[in-house]
Amino acid sequence: MTTTTIKAPAAPSAVSTPRRRGPEASRARRKRLLNWIAVHSVALAVALLFILPFVFVFLTSVMSDAQAMSGDLWPDSWHWENYTAVFRTEGFLGWSKNSLMYAGLGTLFTVCSTIPVAYALAKFRFRGRRSLMILVISTMMLPPQVIVIPMYLVWAQQFHLSGTLWPLIIPMAFGDAYSIFLLRQFLLTIPKEYIESARVDGCGELRTLLTIIVPMAKPGIAAIALFQFFYCWNDYFGPQIYAAQNPAAWTLSYGLESFKSAHSVNWNLTMAATLLVMAPVVIVFFFAQKAFVEGVTLTGVKG
Repeated sequence: MTTTTIKAPAAPSAVSTPRRRGPEASRARRKRLLNWIAVHSVALAVALLFILPFVFVFLTSVMSDAQAMSGDLWPDSWHWENYTAVFRTEGFLGWSKNSLMYAGLGTLFTVCSTIPVAYALAKFRFRGRRSLMILVISTMMLPPQVIVIPMYLVWAQQFHLSGTLWPLIIPMAFGDAYSIFLLRQFLLTIPKEYIESARVDGCGELRTLLTIIVPMAKPGIAAIALFQFFYCWNDYFGPQIYAAQNPAAWTLSYGLESFKSAHSVNWNLTMAATLLVMAPVVIVFFFAQKAFVEGVTLTGVKG
């Protein structure tokens, strides 16, 4: 008797499906690209609006005198010596020193006078604190043109400081309303438990301020310092009022107008000088933008 053995059918082997390539992958990539462009188109348009003027100024600054402002957008030859010619202009180095002194001392005085006032308004409890804060804020509503004549008479006739930058620098040692308000708002975000712990450990108010509050308020301090530095560096109205009669006391912002008048035809030199005036502000903001943004953002956390 013969037995027949029936073998079970083998399980089908798993066949790997190849990845789809060709038109479908191209369509997917194109769809992702279009989505990215749609999302970032507004940002790209705004970025171009800000970048194109700088590109135009830079390209004009390295053109020849004949080609500058001729309608050509690309220089035929690159004249880097224009920047050297700017530094050789009479008074430019002196204006740079005056701008650094004005911006540096003005920022230092503002920060040193703002910190204790903002700390007192944020953390001390005393009668009339809110009224005092309202008074400080109300001074920001007063246009500087209203008090420019009496202030000029005081500095010129009583202190004989006309023709210098000291009438602009000295008042910053007595605080700035906007800086006080901004730093106070930041200090309100610091928990009061830190201050109470320092007082329990025997720290006085000055030591608490210097060892506890100032290190924790670095972003807010950086924000007011940058605001003040930018204001002083770009200030045109103040030097025009107090230092116009003394070219040795001019700043870059005011001297640049005279530079343009002296080189009314040489637009390439004017554009090169403009870039050199803007460079310190751009460099400072580039390295301090993180602390600046953090300080400005946190000022609105508490009211």
